[in-house]
Amino acid sequence: MQMPNKLYSYSESTLALIPAVLERLKQGAVPVKELFTGMRGALSDPSDFLSVMDCLYALRAVDINDEGEVYSCLWK
Repeated sequence: MQMPNKLYSYSESTLALIPAVLERLKQGAVPVKELFTGMRGALSDPSDFLSVMDCLYALRAVDINDEGEVYSCLWK
């Protein structure tokens, strides 16, 4: 997980990707593969996607259902 510091600006950090993921999930549950594909342009490395999802899951902002779809826990 890249945090903003002297080496990485906010726009290059993991934190900058969080709003984009949450905005996409406002529309409803999305399969993980589709979410990754939609975010690919904003990612510098595929592991960035895992970092964002780990962060959101740890904050209990997202979860995944039995069908493999990611959904937001913030808007019900």
